[in-house]
Amino acid sequence: MRAMPQTGGRWWLTGLAWASLWLLACVPAFAQRVEGDRAAASGAYEAEVAVRNQTDGERNGAFARALAQVLANATGDRGAAQQPGVRDELSKARAYVASYDYRQDEGFSANGAPTFQTTLVVRFKRDEVDGLVQMLGLPSWPLPRPKPVLWLGIDDGKGPRLVALGQVNAARAVLDQAKQRGYALGLPSGSTAEQAAVGAIWRGDTAAIASLSKRYSPPMQLVGKLQRDGAGWVADWIFVDKGKVLSKWQTKHPDARRAMAGGADGAADALFRRYAKAGSGGPPGRYRVRILGIDNADDYLRLAGYLDGVSLVKRVTPVSATPDVLELDLDLATGIANFARYADRGSVLSSVSAGGARANEDDAEPAATQVATFRLD
Repeated sequence: MRAMPQTGGRWWLTGLAWASLWLLACVPAFAQRVEGDRAAASGAYEAEVAVRNQTDGERNGAFARALAQVLANATGDRGAAQQPGVRDELSKARAYVASYDYRQDEGFSANGAPTFQTTLVVRFKRDEVDGLVQMLGLPSWPLPRPKPVLWLGIDDGKGPRLVALGQVNAARAVLDQAKQRGYALGLPSGSTAEQAAVGAIWRGDTAAIASLSKRYSPPMQLVGKLQRDGAGWVADWIFVDKGKVLSKWQTKHPDARRAMAGGADGAADALFRRYAKAGSGGPPGRYRVRILGIDNADDYLRLAGYLDGVSLVKRVTPVSATPDVLELDLDLATGIANFARYADRGSVLSSVSAGGARANEDDAEPAATQVATFRLD
C-alpha cells in the first residue's frame, strides 16, 4: 500500500479550507458593514422586513416575506405572491438570497418611550428571481419602466403648495415607495407657472397639468393632493397616461408619509394593468401528459401526492393506464412548458419531451407526438 506523504499535517488543513469555501458558497452571505454604513434596500431586487430576532427560523421566514416583496417589485404585480406556484417557491426563498444584513432602527412610542426594531435587509440574485418569474409564467411589467412626473400639492393648514425639485425631501415617502415598486417618479422643476398649477391639482384639472407637463417625458402624470383629515391625512390621486385617466384612488393614514406612499402604489398598479405582458410558457388550460416509470401502487401514490401538492396543478383526471404508461389530463394554471420547468427543478418528475398539446374539452386525444412526457424519478 502506498504511504500517505507526510506534509506536517498541512494537507488536511488545506482540505478544511477548501471545504469551508465550499460551504460559504452554498449559503447566503451575511455582509459585514463598517461604522456609519447603514444597511438599506436599494432597487427592485432588494427588500426590508421587520424581524423579532436574529435566529435561523425567524430569518428564513423573513426571507420568504422579502422574496414576496421582490416578486411584486420585479413583476410590478402586488398580488404576485398569490399566483399559482409562488407559494411553493417562497418556502425555498433562502436559495434565492445573495446576501443579507441586519439594521437596528430606533424610534419613540406615542408616550415618548424609546423603541427599537430589528430590520432584515435582503438582496436577491437577480438572474434567479427572473428565472423564477419565467418558470412560473408570471405576468410582468417589462423593463425599462417609465418615469412619470409627480404633481403633488400639500396643504398642512397653511394653504396648498406644489412640491417641486427644491422640496424633494417633502415627497421622499412617495419617491422611495416608487423605487420599492421597481420604478421612479420625477418632480417638476418648480417654475412660476408650475407653482401656480397647484390650483389645477386641487381641482383635479388633469388637462391643465398634462399641458404643463409637455416639457417632460414620458407623457405620464401622477397628480395628488395631500391634506389634513381630522387627526390624520388624506390624499386623492389621479394617474394620467397620454392624456387619458387610467386610475383614481384615495389613501388615508394618521401618518402623512404613509398616506403619501399610497400614491406610488396606485400608480404602479395602474401601470401594471396597462403595460404588463403575459408570462411565457403557454396559456393555462387542460393538457394531456404521459408518465413513465409507474411500476406499482406505491409509485402511483407517490405521483398522486406530488401532483396534489403542486399549486400549478388545479385538477388531475386519469385517462388511461398500461403496464408502461399512465396518461393524465392536467388542468394547469399555466402552460405545459412552465409545468415542465417546475417539475425539472424537483426530484419526483423529469421531463422527457415537452409536447404542448392541450386536451380537447370533449376528451378527443391530441396527436401522440405532441403529448408531453415525464418520467417518475
